[in-house]
Amino acid sequence: MLSVLSYGRLVARAVIGGLSQTDSRDYSLVSASFGYGKDFRKGILKKGMCYGDDACFIARHRSADVLGVADGVGGWRDYGVDPSQFSATLMRTCERLVKEGRFVPSNPVGILTTSYYELLQNKVPLLGSSTACIVVLDRQSHQLHTANLGDSGFLVVRGGEVVHRSDEQQHYFNTPFQLSIAPPEAEGSVLSDSPEAADSSSFDVQLGDIILTATDGLFDNMPDYMILQELKKLKYTNYESIQQTAKSIAEQAHVLAYDPNYMSPFAQFANDNGLNVRGGKPDDITVLLSIVAEYTD
Repeated sequence: MLSVLSYGRLVARAVIGGLSQTDSRDYSLVSASFGYGKDFRKGILKKGMCYGDDACFIARHRSADVLGVADGVGGWRDYGVDPSQFSATLMRTCERLVKEGRFVPSNPVGILTTSYYELLQNKVPLLGSSTACIVVLDRQSHQLHTANLGDSGFLVVRGGEVVHRSDEQQHYFNTPFQLSIAPPEAEGSVLSDSPEAADSSSFDVQLGDIILTATDGLFDNMPDYMILQELKKLKYTNYESIQQTAKSIAEQAHVLAYDPNYMSPFAQFANDNGLNVRGGKPDDITVLLSIVAEYTD
């Protein structure tokens, strides 16, 4: 699926590359998203902020900007379950909690935990699994608080270099940590991790920092140096530029995913695990691209 979403109409007064943050101004994120579903070539489109089995959200609260991505586990399709339903419902619940102010900016794991337990208590049966990554910018403290469960993740780029990033969580090759809801008869046999197992971090950001949050469809097909090359083309903080760069990154990952001769990061990881694999990894791709800017109402 080919789609663009921009969020908000802030006046970005940041200079890409970073400035000293010795001021008391509030910060915010200027964000855009772009993505592809794996079934794009088949003409299958998803509604809302869902790219195939991936889902995402961008939400604002007076105290923070919050982003999230989730990657539904496709194996559920073999059991007649739509994998996108779990990831989409999880992200919609996270978004609602943020908009209602039911969160603490310094505790993104709490957003994930509360959302997951709401899903468990849902009167309408919901089955499935997904990875999840939540990114929160605290406006006043200028801190980025993150929670990552599985192999989605984020990068913080400053001055053309990665200065902070998420850690991937895998049980074993191609089996990431994941939140799950299984039917009663399958409980215990379906891989299910606690939201509290998410890797969390806090990091001081600066005006002009670039934050890229994405599902594994990006990271499995584009190494850091390729992503950084695309980010160098982002010279302005207006929405059109951010959208275009997010689109360019997602498009390049999508093309590489279908290149049988490309030695992708996923193929390299497979070879490291004793598998003779070459080529990209066809997958859903979700890219959220943000720039830290001065907050204006």
